[in-house]
Amino acid sequence: MKGLSEIEQKKVNNIFFVLCGFFITNAIIAEILGTKIFEINLFLNFNLSVGVVIWPVVFIGTDIINEYFGKEGVKKISFFTVILILYVFIVIFIATNLKPANFWLEVNKIDSAGNDFNINYAYNSIFIQSSGIIIGSIIAFLVAQILDVHVFQKIKKITGEKFIWLRATGSTLISQFIDSFLILFIAFYLLTPEDKSWSLNEVFLVGKDNYLFKFMVAILITPLIYLGHFIIDKYLGKSLAKKCKDYASSTS
Repeated sequence: MKGLSEIEQKKVNNIFFVLCGFFITNAIIAEILGTKIFEINLFLNFNLSVGVVIWPVVFIGTDIINEYFGKEGVKKISFFTVILILYVFIVIFIATNLKPANFWLEVNKIDSAGNDFNINYAYNSIFIQSSGIIIGSIIAFLVAQILDVHVFQKIKKITGEKFIWLRATGSTLISQFIDSFLILFIAFYLLTPEDKSWSLNEVFLVGKDNYLFKFMVAILITPLIYLGHFIIDKYLGKSLAKKCKDYASSTS
């Protein structure tokens, strides 16, 4: 960003690094923890991936980065995140294929209930994800992020600086609708062996539950987006915050 003093540029860089750190960390955590399915009972019964719990932080990060650094800022960090996710999966692949030490297997051969336990099998079962899930999650993530930034800026052009909740929540609801179904379609319908693949009806039913949960979460986290704006505006100061937002809009 041109025309900033050294102190102003340092503040802008600090905000960008912090936002990117939260964004990347939570995106990677969501990918790693996503193999566990949990049950939650609200007004409906949901069976969801643990990753769904983490993704709201990514939603907030996407919208705040978009607000202050524009579409290019979000796109750059999204592609960089994908590279890091791939790196994590490569490291996990190597780690799970290393031969376990005999003493490690021996020490951990009995569980807390006194039953036989294969620690290496458990370790691999937790960390290994199918290629379909990896490919599906990455494609869905990128498509959703790109859609989100464009919808966000389209709404902002109409509303101006007002109605932060509308552009943040609106862009998230639209992008996550695509994400909720696309990842399941790719991972469990297109790229899964025929004997284990889901039907389109199963993809729709699970995708519907995922999206409904994300829909509720997107509404509930709206105050956190305002809190994020308040903290950043306080740190940058009104003048510098406005410069960032104007620059983000002009480059989008």
